Amino acid sequence: MTIQQSDALKRVQPSATLAVTQKARELKAQGIDVISLGAGEPDFDTPDHIKAAAIEAIHAGKTKYTPVDGIPELKAAIVDKFRRENNLIYAPEQISVAPGGKPVIFNALTATLNPGDEVIIPAPYWVSYPDMVRLCGGEPVIARAALEDGFKLRPETLAAAITPKTRWLIFNSPSNPTGAGYTSGEIQALADVLLDHPHVLVMTDDMYEHIAYDGFEFSTMAEVEPRLYERTLTTNGVSKAFAMTGWRIGYAGGPKPLIDAMRKVMSQTTSNPCSISQWAAVAALNGPLDFLPQRNAAFKARRDRMLADINAAPGLTAPTPEGAFYVFADCSGAIGKTTKSGHRIETDIDFCALLLQDEAVAVVPGSAFGAAPGFRVSYATDDASLIEAGKRIRRFCDGLS
Repeated sequence: MTIQQSDALKRVQPSATLAVTQKARELKAQGIDVISLGAGEPDFDTPDHIKAAAIEAIHAGKTKYTPVDGIPELKAAIVDKFRRENNLIYAPEQISVAPGGKPVIFNALTATLNPGDEVIIPAPYWVSYPDMVRLCGGEPVIARAALEDGFKLRPETLAAAITPKTRWLIFNSPSNPTGAGYTSGEIQALADVLLDHPHVLVMTDDMYEHIAYDGFEFSTMAEVEPRLYERTLTTNGVSKAFAMTGWRIGYAGGPKPLIDAMRKVMSQTTSNPCSISQWAAVAALNGPLDFLPQRNAAFKARRDRMLADINAAPGLTAPTPEGAFYVFADCSGAIGKTTKSGHRIETDIDFCALLLQDEAVAVVPGSAFGAAPGFRVSYATDDASLIEAGKRIRRFCDGLS
């Protein structure tokens, strides 16, 4: 039996990061010593006090349906978090909780987009943004950020991308895939553009807020420019900072009419997030962050090691990320060259496929992030694997001719 795909589904592609991760798993199952640098997932464990809260919730029988977009205790913890850490004042009815950061974004797009509406997405971008826009009937408009600008969007580029059809700007800092973090001054420069276009909504993806280096100070759009508060959806989650990717809790604060609309979407799709995960998230947001400095120090050391190896490899260059746990490398210097195995590299997809074939290192092509030729490395893995991966990448590039 043939199942006909919907027209909406035909507009999108499967997640490239998940595809690379799955390919690495398959090769490992064949006994190949693959080092996978594809998945954006901390290798640290969820802190014990958070796990204990989940176990307590189970024993207490907190395993039933909850309000569609979050239990009151979690909404209160999110309100406190926004006030304490971001100088943003929200009421509980302005908070949405969903089963992951991705559903938060998808719910907002579903609730607001009509066919032909445009969504500005800076590139390099997280792979899911454009396809979520397409699934919701909108049109992604890619605003490119250059390597020489540290992969940060310039105000004039944003201004040029805005049209009467623009509905949203999606803004991610620190960024997946580049790790680029915007200073408050850089955010203000973008906000100044947005103030001239009151029909444009702003969606910030702040998932990597607490993973930052070298004294970088995180700021979010509605905090920097309060005049944008009423048209900004500030999204976040517990996945990265608290190493809770599998717990699937994302959240957002924003205008009540938008939050109400997102709740309506959830009421007919996922319903509530996992009850146990919600109680774990309460413990995460209300608890200490004293585990972060040690983890960030480890991430920074890994970042520096990977940067050194990439920038020492012929044909590769990468700027220093301010946050997250990714390095995004430009591989234009390798295009047109031939590997030791006799294969010519025509694209970044070729580069990544041949790196996997010849050296068993899995990375994600930059074309998946709207920025070819390049590739993304996730350094959220153990030190020994990163050291060996760096050697293999350099050896692969040293062998190009």
